[in-house]
Amino acid sequence: MRGRTVLVRTDLNVRIESGRVLDVQRIEASMPTLTTLHEAGARTVVLSHMGRPQGRPSPDLSLASVAAYLGDRLGRPVLFVRDAVGQGGENAIFALGDGEIALLENTRFHPGETVNDPELAATWSGLTDLFVNDAFGAAHRAHASTVGLARAVTARGGDAVAGLLMARELEFLGEALESPERPFVAILGGAKISGKIDVVEALLPRVDCLLIGGAMANTFFRAMQLATGESLVEENRIDMAGELVEAAGDKLTLPVDCVVARDISPDAQTRVVARAEVGDMDRIVDIGPETRALYRSIVSSARTVVWNGPMGVFEIPAFAAGTVEVARALADACDEGALGVLGGGQTASAAAQAGVVERLSHVSTGGGASLALLAGAALPGVESLSDREYDRWL
Repeated sequence: MRGRTVLVRTDLNVRIESGRVLDVQRIEASMPTLTTLHEAGARTVVLSHMGRPQGRPSPDLSLASVAAYLGDRLGRPVLFVRDAVGQGGENAIFALGDGEIALLENTRFHPGETVNDPELAATWSGLTDLFVNDAFGAAHRAHASTVGLARAVTARGGDAVAGLLMARELEFLGEALESPERPFVAILGGAKISGKIDVVEALLPRVDCLLIGGAMANTFFRAMQLATGESLVEENRIDMAGELVEAAGDKLTLPVDCVVARDISPDAQTRVVARAEVGDMDRIVDIGPETRALYRSIVSSARTVVWNGPMGVFEIPAFAAGTVEVARALADACDEGALGVLGGGQTASAAAQAGVVERLSHVSTGGGASLALLAGAALPGVESLSDREYDRWL
């Protein structure tokens, strides 16, 4: 590996405020691959996107702060290359020494990135004959720095392989879906049912129980002719929710009680009501204590659990009890040998808020990618690889 230039696509799409990195989970998840390459003497060139700058430079979405953080984390400077596709950038990259690392500016500053422009991909591919895709969080996107770059490198006779993080994500999510130890329980929450219809339909034949929480439960309530007050409901999905309730039978478990408030604010007054007793002015903000106990009981007996989406508006402490309780129940199950896999940024944040991240089997870095995988969809960023066996390139 020494003396070889390696392009690594990572997912460093993190939250930055006033030049300071606030959420390091995705960066830390990428460290095993970057450290391995660094220690092997590779000349590592890192690509990543950040946010949605619509194909043009945006100072607020620059990766400069990430380069500084990576340098501190690795204990050596990381070269930040602002000219990611120009001659100046190429000269800087070709000047890298063994074991040195460069981070290119936000790939989405280029309009060709999100449309998978072959010319942009070819430009990057000219820097290397080995491409490592470690960006599971972007694996469901066919972009120039993922699918395009993989195909361009292999077309030149090189290799496009999975990084350590990508391989770990596929291993845990694959194990959960392909050969789950039973009982197999799935937990879905979040705001909308529309983004998870395919997931629900794909999981129902596989799981022993599907627990629903968050605002998406409200649409199911309406399908059951229950009042939801001022709560968020997807009116155009009510019929579909009713069909899912009928098709799922006993496998689908919905909240039996709710925490409600008149407004969604930190100082809002809350009360617990049965799901059939939601008032006209109420907003459902969390699952209630009876539901928490029910969900804990189901999770505690499970041997495989996948979870995507919070149980309520967990960002506000007064509405976080249900999400925290489910996270702790899952951690307890993992302590007893169950496989517990979380997907999605909000779910990962909830696990961190509950203080249980280290007790879980795996916390995925990719919300959209994990949902696509749970729905049975092929991931373009994975399908374009020439080799998913990460250990072959070490």
